[in-house]
Amino acid sequence: MLKGFFNVPTPHNEPVKSYAPGSPERKELQAKLKELRAQEVDVPMYIGAEEVRTGKKKPLSPPHDHQHILGYFHEGDASHVEQAINAAMGAKYAWEHMEWEQRAAIFLKAADLLAGPYRSKINAATMLGQSKNA
Repeated sequence: MLKGFFNVPTPHNEPVKSYAPGSPERKELQAKLKELRAQEVDVPMYIGAEEVRTGKKKPLSPPHDHQHILGYFHEGDASHVEQAINAAMGAKYAWEHMEWEQRAAIFLKAADLLAGPYRSKINAATMLGQSKNA
C-alpha cells in the first residue's frame, strides 16, 4: 500500500561546460585548484560514525607531482579493518530496512550537491589527480 504521493524529478543532463581559455568556468576551476594546492589536509579514517586518527600519517600527493604534498592520511591496521567490517554490517541492516523513499532522498540530495555547490571543488580535486595543466 502506498503511503503518499511522490514527485520523482525528471532526469535532465547538466549543461556541458567548455572550460575554454578565458571562460568563467575555467577561471573558477583554476582558482579552486590554486586554493586546494595551497592547503594541507589531514584525512582521518571514518569507521561508522566515528572519526579515527591513528597518528601514523602517510603523505598524499598528486600522481603527476610527487614532490607536492596535498595532505596526510591516517594509516590503519587490521583492527581498523575489523571495526570497518562490523560497522558496515551494522549499517547494512539499517539501510535494508529504511523505506525506499528515504533512500531515494539521500541519493537525490547527493546529486544536487554534486551538481551544485560542490561541482568546482570536485572538478578541481579530479584535476589535481590528473595533471598540472588546468
